[in-house]
Formats: sequence, C-alpha cells, structure tokens
Amino acid sequence: MASGPCYYPDALDDSGSNLAANLKRLREARSLSQQQMSRLSGIPRPTWASLESGDANPTLQVLTRAAAALQVSIEELIGPPRTACRLFAADEVPARKRQGALLRPLLPEAIPGLDISRMELKPGGSLGGIPHTPGTREYLTCERGRIELVASGERWELGPGDALVFRGDQRHSYRNLDARRTAVAITVVCFAPVSV
Repeated sequence: MASGPCYYPDALDDSGSNLAANLKRLREARSLSQQQMSRLSGIPRPTWASLESGDANPTLQVLTRAAAALQVSIEELIGPPRTACRLFAADEVPARKRQGALLRPLLPEAIPGLDISRMELKPGGSLGGIPHTPGTREYLTCERGRIELVASGERWELGPGDALVFRGDQRHSYRNLDARRTAVAITVVCFAPVSV
C-alpha cells in the first residue's frame, strides 16, 4: 500500500530540473506571471526566468525567498514534482480475508486515526470485531443484504441504506443474515487518540 506524496517516476535526483518544473507548476497554479512572482519574492525577473529554465544555480537565500513567496517548503521546490493524482490498481490495495469476511480498504493511503473499508460477508458468514482503544467510534452502513451487528449484548439488524454508530472499544460482531447472498457494508473506524 502506498503512502506519502506521489511523484513522477522519472524525476528522481535532479534537483535543478526539479526546481525548474516545480517553480513553473506552482506559479502557474496560482495564475501568476514571472513578473508578479518577481515582485512577491524580491527575486529579479531575469533570475526567476533562469530558475524556471533550469539554467540557474540559486543560493539558499534565493531558494528561501522563492519558497516563501509560493508558500511551500524548500524541500518541495527541489524535490521530484508531485502529481495531481495517482491511480492505485486493485492489486496495490490488498484485501484482508478474516473469518467469513473480505475487507478491502477504501483509502489506499493511510490516514492516521481513520480506517474505512468495504466489507463483504459470505452467505451466512460472520466476523468478530476486535475492541479498539477506549473512545473509538465505529460506523457501519449496509450497502447490500441484511447484516446483524451485536455489540455489548445488544443486537441490531441493518438493511440496505441503514447506518449504525457504536462504540468500537467493546466486543462486537457482524453476521450476514442471508444464507444465499453476499452482504456488503462500509465500515468506518475513528480511532481515539492514545494518550501517553
């Protein structure tokens, strides 16, 4: 599973051309001319043009001014250009099989404190949930079929479109009430912060 910023694959260690591409991309994203960037940064326009062409060898002071004017870090200026989006192929987002369920993350990149998955319960299948840290909340939305959730001795039955919020820090389990068809649900776990 990938995490962190997305990069163009062939822009690895060429900080000069990275700087040129990043300056131009960031300036154009803000709909600013080189002259306007020159005024904002205090860098002469010919120097800015030289930076964007990849012909310059800037000082740390010039890099600092350019980064401040664009409101980014120096690292982002000289690092490989970031893509606007990234496609994750199905095999890059591994599904987990547990008991009678298949869990597939809906977020291919980790977000601290949050887990969103698509859960498929086999016909008649069940899945025991693991109690999380105290204060964790879970959300379950049934997409297809009929799903039973049992938590702390209480039982709820959900049909398509039904949603349930419950404490995720207690024992709980999911069960597909249909013995012939797969049930599908979306689960969202909002982990409580762990205090030190």
